Amino acid sequence: MQKQLENYTNYLAVEKGLAKNTLDSYRRDLNKFIAYMHKRKATDPEKVDREALNQFIGSLKKEGFATSTITRCIASIRSFFYFLLQEGVIENNPALELETPKIEKKLPRVLTTTEVDKLLSQPKKSQQNGLRDKAMLELLYASGIRVSELVSLDITDFDPHVGFLRCRGKGMKERIVPIGSLAINHVSEYLDKSRAKLLKKNGEPALFVNHHGSRMTRQGFWKILKKHALKSNINGDVTPHTLRHSFATHLLENGADLRSVQEMLGHSDISTTQIYTQITRRKIREIYDKTHPRA
Repeated sequence: MQKQLENYTNYLAVEKGLAKNTLDSYRRDLNKFIAYMHKRKATDPEKVDREALNQFIGSLKKEGFATSTITRCIASIRSFFYFLLQEGVIENNPALELETPKIEKKLPRVLTTTEVDKLLSQPKKSQQNGLRDKAMLELLYASGIRVSELVSLDITDFDPHVGFLRCRGKGMKERIVPIGSLAINHVSEYLDKSRAKLLKKNGEPALFVNHHGSRMTRQGFWKILKKHALKSNINGDVTPHTLRHSFATHLLENGADLRSVQEMLGHSDISTTQIYTQITRRKIREIYDKTHPRA
């Protein structure tokens, strides 16, 4: 099965054009599954039946994996065995009728505008790193892009004159996202005063670079965000996706239409974007309960 896994991931990379992070996720899930099957001497995909798959899923539950993780594993297994069926490696698909556990939908954490202001005010612009950190945080909140999209940006993707940002999302799908004047000013200031001093080599195309002068990594940005979130004394965990959630929610609260927000976030399905309408409805209900004399 290990050989078939390599064939499958090559197919996802070449034929489907999936991003590296997505491919890594498939590999992790399927390596876990293959290791489980190897312990039971089931190394041939043809010998894997539905009962064996259910036993594997049961083992994940016993180990305490989250429902979302188990659901993702099931999706990976389904896709893998469908590929094997299409390639003629197996004659019957044992994953065809696997049941997916129900996931309790939790509303994403959203910062208030006051909390966003506190967070974005933390970087010290008197420092080279501070100018860069300020630019990254302002741009992330102004555009709602993912952290992977942020660190993938090149200098040529930022056009201060047009006021738009070009980014590459999941599956390397390119989209154009508008950005506000504040974010444009802070990124421009970082480019004018800080980036050249952080660079250690010429020819680096990355918009945002680390202290080594190389492209900023996702892990590097996470550390930067965590540092500034702690200094701002915001209750609860703040992740890059928290700013993305806040971006979408604040737009909807101020009258943006759902389709426009969907396009800016790069969601292929509008149902993914609709979760933010639940947050705005909840806030409206809270305001009503607090302010109406007969609530």
